[in-house]
Amino acid sequence: MRAAGLSRGTRPELAGHAKFKYHAPFPTMINGDTGEKFQALVDLMARLRAPDGCPWDREQTFDSIKPYLLEETYEVMDAIDTRDWPSLGSELGDLLLQSVFFAQMASEQGLFNIGDSIDAINRKLVRRHPHVFGEQTAETEADVRKIWSEVKAQERSEEKARSDENKPASLLASVPRSLPALVEAQQISSRAAQTGFDWDSPDQVVDKLHEELAEFKEAAHSGTREEIEGELGDLLFVLVNLARFVKVDPEQALRKSNAKFRERFGYIERKLAETGRAPRDSTITEMESLWQEAKKS
Repeated sequence: MRAAGLSRGTRPELAGHAKFKYHAPFPTMINGDTGEKFQALVDLMARLRAPDGCPWDREQTFDSIKPYLLEETYEVMDAIDTRDWPSLGSELGDLLLQSVFFAQMASEQGLFNIGDSIDAINRKLVRRHPHVFGEQTAETEADVRKIWSEVKAQERSEEKARSDENKPASLLASVPRSLPALVEAQQISSRAAQTGFDWDSPDQVVDKLHEELAEFKEAAHSGTREEIEGELGDLLFVLVNLARFVKVDPEQALRKSNAKFRERFGYIERKLAETGRAPRDSTITEMESLWQEAKKS
């Protein structure tokens, strides 16, 4: 596990750690149940943030730690994609640390603590599974999705009642604008679809894709940069909806395509290296031929 979630290759602060002396060595393995081990992690984070703890950890803020949260999330996804189960176990620990780190900083400011976070998710899981913990029943995945949507709608209604009555409410208001664009597109299109604002079939989405592609071609030929950007965004948004219709996670689909591209381009590089050349020394025709070889292999 990384020292307080520091990014690989970007840890100049660690260079001076050797000159700081820490008291009472903390055990790296805790003999006890899961709850005791989790409490040990919470205590360890508090120790690092203490006045005589780690200078780097003490200086961190909610904003400075955010990039590490995103990095750790993607490393978890990469371990899953590569089926590297030992690494997945370790990366999940790194991701868990981010939650504890944020909660420790919040606790220091009197905002909340990690126990509050655990209570919140426990209540949410019970509330959103009345077919498990309540009187409702669900026989299929569709039944579960219907119940889930109803519970979330009730939560939004209660949240609206607690909010400023003069503030306009929207079904999409609870989707953070700060999400990565692909994730935001998934969430807002899914929530809009719950109201019936949706296509009827994947074929209709494909038709819309062709329509948007034609508009993009027109913009690319004679439009401004802003118009081209807008039409390209529309294309991407429709693709996200197509992925939703065919039940494919577009993030995972793109990650797998990225991995495939890396592998095939690496094949091109290796084959050219065998003749003492690099891609820049080759032609597009030769590289395309090698690309087709890579696909077959």
